[in-house]
Amino acid sequence: MPPTAPRPVTLRRLTVPVVLLALLPLAACGTPPELRQPTRQTAAAPTPTATPSPPPPTVAPTTPAVPTLSPTASDLVAVPCRSGPSGDRVIALLRGSAGVLPRTVRAEVRTGPLCAGGWQYTVLDVTGHEQLQVVTRGRPTALKLVTAGTDVCGVEVRAVAPPGIRTLACDAVPGA
Repeated sequence: MPPTAPRPVTLRRLTVPVVLLALLPLAACGTPPELRQPTRQTAAAPTPTATPSPPPPTVAPTTPAVPTLSPTASDLVAVPCRSGPSGDRVIALLRGSAGVLPRTVRAEVRTGPLCAGGWQYTVLDVTGHEQLQVVTRGRPTALKLVTAGTDVCGVEVRAVAPPGIRTLACDAVPGA
C-alpha cells in the first residue's frame, strides 16, 4: 500500500488550540487574596433539632475596607504638604508613642513629608541605619503611624492609601 501524504493543516484546525493556549495564562489572574473583600455568610432558616447548636463564630475581616469613592485630584499625586505636618513632627511621632526611633539615633528628613488625600509619605536618613520610609495619615496635629521601615508597601497601603501615596510607597525608589 502506498504511503499517504499528510493532510495540510488548515487555519480553522489551529484556531481553537491557539486561543486556548493564549487564554491559559489569564486563567490564574485575579485579585490577590489579601485584597479580596470577605464574603458575607447568609443565615439559613433554622432546622428543628433535638438540641440547639451554637451559632458559627463570627470572623472579622483581615483586610481594611477598600474605599468606594473615586480618587480626587488631591489623591492622585503626592505633593509637598502645605499645612503640615513638618518633618520634625513625623520624627517626633516615631520617637514618641510609636516607639520606632530611639532618642539616641540621629534622624534627618530626606524627602517629604509629601501629602495626598490625608496621608503623608516621608523618607528619613537615620545615622548608622538604612533609610527609613514612613507612611502616616490624619491631621498634622493628630498624626497616626500607618507603617515605617525599609519596605512600607503593606496590605493597608496597597488597599486603602490614595494613589499618590501608594505610588511612592510601592513603586518609587526610596529617597529619589
